[in-house]
Amino acid sequence: MILKRAAGLLALALAITGCSTASYFKLPENSKVAVYERPQQYSQGLVKTRPFFWTAAGGIPYKLSSDDGELLQQGKLRARFRVASIFWPPGGIIYWPMGFGQRCYDLTGAEPLSCTQADLKTLRSQRRLER
Repeated sequence: MILKRAAGLLALALAITGCSTASYFKLPENSKVAVYERPQQYSQGLVKTRPFFWTAAGGIPYKLSSDDGELLQQGKLRARFRVASIFWPPGGIIYWPMGFGQRCYDLTGAEPLSCTQADLKTLRSQRRLER
């Protein structure tokens, strides 16, 4: 009985973590970011999306634009292999093996950098306040 319950909890945990990837983004004021040529644009804070195909292994393409649609910056974000894709049936390793490579990206400068601990803490607390 205990073994069945543990196996069920493990399967549930893999299902929850296996179908998405998430990272925090620190953006300049009045701007939005779009990742991997997807039409959805995100404001500053947590970005949770479907994982990416193998083409993102060299980096996840992004576009930073102002609220009026003017392109401010574009480039590639660091990506990483998602171990959960190995266990995600059917064929997660084929279709969705890549995820965000950092917990937080700082896009306020000329190049994407990793956020400082203080920035990450601020973004997390803003997310909690929004709920």
